Amino acid sequence: MALQGPEELGEQVEEPEDLDDQDASSISPAEEITLPPGPGGDEEPEEALLLPWDRFSAWLHCICVVGFDLELGQAVEKTSICYLSFPDSNSGCLGDTQFCFRFRQGSNRKSSLGCFLETTDRDAPPCLKREQGHYYGYVYFRQVRDKSLKRGYFQKVSVRLHGHHSLSPLSLNENLSLTCNDIDRWPTPHPGRILTLPIMGVVIKVRIPTCYDKPGTSQLVQSAQSDSLVSIVLPTIHEVDLFRCFYPVFFHIQMLWELVLLGEALVVMAPSPAESSDTVLALVSCISPLRYCSDFRPYFTIHDSEFKEYTTRTQAPPSVILGVTNPFFAKTLQHWPHIIRIGDMKQAGEMAKQMKVKKLKNLKTLDSKPGVYTAYKPYLNKDEEIIKQLQKGVQQKRPSAAQNAILRRYFLELTQSFIIPLERYVASLMPLQKSISPWKSPPQLRPFIQQDFMKTLEKAGPQLTSRLKGDWIGLYRHFLKSPNFDGWFRNRRREMTQKLEALHLEALSILLYVCLLSFLCLEQLPVRPGTLAKLRAHIEAVILALPEDLQGILHKPSSP
Repeated sequence: MALQGPEELGEQVEEPEDLDDQDASSISPAEEITLPPGPGGDEEPEEALLLPWDRFSAWLHCICVVGFDLELGQAVEKTSICYLSFPDSNSGCLGDTQFCFRFRQGSNRKSSLGCFLETTDRDAPPCLKREQGHYYGYVYFRQVRDKSLKRGYFQKVSVRLHGHHSLSPLSLNENLSLTCNDIDRWPTPHPGRILTLPIMGVVIKVRIPTCYDKPGTSQLVQSAQSDSLVSIVLPTIHEVDLFRCFYPVFFHIQMLWELVLLGEALVVMAPSPAESSDTVLALVSCISPLRYCSDFRPYFTIHDSEFKEYTTRTQAPPSVILGVTNPFFAKTLQHWPHIIRIGDMKQAGEMAKQMKVKKLKNLKTLDSKPGVYTAYKPYLNKDEEIIKQLQKGVQQKRPSAAQNAILRRYFLELTQSFIIPLERYVASLMPLQKSISPWKSPPQLRPFIQQDFMKTLEKAGPQLTSRLKGDWIGLYRHFLKSPNFDGWFRNRRREMTQKLEALHLEALSILLYVCLLSFLCLEQLPVRPGTLAKLRAHIEAVILALPEDLQGILHKPSSP
């Protein structure tokens, strides 16, 4: 199938089976690939129940291959995946380029791995939890000179689609059938386990982080003597280099943290899809371990299905972070309140110049000078210490990995200082354990009352853990109206409700054990029949209060 592409080029693809509104090619496992035998070696009990291609689906949604077709491209309808897979401006991406994009799913299809994925999501950190409404696309784009072609270049793309933020982009071999077979032999992606993943003659060793890992630390994957066949050991699977991404605007990192925390509408204008997507992912991750709950598009084009929705001037811009490269957006999104202009990312040894926040009216084209264009006034005073520390690192040629670690630690401590008072207050909404009774329904959480929370900040606010001064109260008031607070509180309320239900079930189980024990003892003693009948009725009442699956195990019909 040929599809019209950017700059009047075509994108030659085949239609995927699972994306009802996209026209990119994918391997359809059930039809085009010979099913492989199950992976060798020992398996986890739950993995023994997996069907062919379930392991593949646990890692990937599909693999697409997109190519330009100059002759046929004009006659076919345009589609999102194709345009998101290629640079939409003259960015001069010669050689190999890797970037990612994110787009809405056409429909919420339920996976056959339902229970398994729920368990995986439960243990995964916020940044790796599976999303129901979006796909992630990881692009490996190749452009090389070829005089035999009319345009003078050969261009081709491989794209991996995921239901969650995933491993760093991998180069996919031309033989997709063998690649997919290899992936379907992988163990399922359990957080906390060290996994060995063979693919096309390369063996990757990686550990998937868990939500129980200490924030700001990474579990090192040690090489062992038995790892003689391991080709690559990945230290992490989701982090971007914050220092490299923020370096062009690192004088404003604290203000950018506030904008992301508050879910403000934000545009990143960059010279290439790689710099665009890396910067957007860096912004989203700078409030970790808090999950960014608004929409974000690491690479957004004029052909995206949400283009009209996000560029209209009839209403305020939505809570979303967009990464763009097309010069057309400099005019189309000029009304957005916060715009970051990224130039070519400098080498670590070059000093960035002090930049002031620029007025939005000065941003007219994508050729405008790099900087942050906004009228936003930060709530917190600027932290000069982190700026001096990073500048000193540049002067002393401190390794980029060390600079990245310093900046990531700074963001982590800043976010934790902000979120700890909220965690402390929400924990106080939990009923006391003594109020949990097997004879009553589980107690309810007390409501979140903003005024009550604000009163706690005077003695137990962020000043206990942060040196920063400023209008913390104003920052909290703004945050409590944001999608990030709504998402965070929904998740905490769900976790605490589940905890209450578990404690209530534990109380019921203890009561049931006591009743059963008493019943067995009384059956051996000369007691009146009415006593046993009453005790049996109590046991039946307790069993009926249990979940249905436990009722089926414990409930026995009365003897005739």
